[in-house]
Amino acid sequence: MTILVTGGTKGIGLEIAKAFAGPDELVFLNYHSDEEAARDAHAQIAALGAQCHVVRADAGTPDGCEEIAAFVRRHTDRLDQMVHCAVHAYSSPILAAEPKRFTQAATTNGISLLFIVQATLELMRRGSAIFFLTSRGGRIVVENYAAIGIGKAMSESMVRYLATELAPRGIRINCIAPSIVETDAVRALFGEDVGKLMEHAAQSNPSGRAILPKDYTALMKFLASPEAEFVTGQVVFVNGGANLSA
Repeated sequence: MTILVTGGTKGIGLEIAKAFAGPDELVFLNYHSDEEAARDAHAQIAALGAQCHVVRADAGTPDGCEEIAAFVRRHTDRLDQMVHCAVHAYSSPILAAEPKRFTQAATTNGISLLFIVQATLELMRRGSAIFFLTSRGGRIVVENYAAIGIGKAMSESMVRYLATELAPRGIRINCIAPSIVETDAVRALFGEDVGKLMEHAAQSNPSGRAILPKDYTALMKFLASPEAEFVTGQVVFVNGGANLSA
């Protein structure tokens, strides 16, 4: 098994990589700038017995995605799974947003899914699976979340278009929407309020707890399996029912 995770050296991306890693598996982790986190992630994946490679590039641009794909091609001729977790956490009310920064963030958080799919498509085979990490913020208004939420909404729509063109190739693409996880991006967006936000999310969840990595990684492993070959173009919420009531 071979997997590429953009934004894979921290948070949700790293948890996904760890779930798919195992003896002799080939894991590629992309990161943008945090060298220390990349070294730590490499060590964690290698400790699971997998062959791990890290590649520094900007997954929010076409050139960066081509760099990532070229790096992967130097080590293998196929990808079984590709997971797009890269995020640009630009926090601002939408009317106060700086146009250039907002455009850059919305591109990374939305349109870059197309860049990475195009760049890695020749590495995919019948049975390969693509995942995009989305959130409720793509469908409801969250304070200071516009640059991420609008990007997520774009990609959810893009996934439906991609699914119809990828299906004849036997390649599936789906969106996974976990409930809120305390990541660097979430801390950047919500600052000192993040602890209270996480506590409230757990206490108000209909299922009575916060999300665990296994909640979304187990689903992804199923969707990547042959048993799920007819599931594509979907957005699957993994949040204990948190999106079902006001």
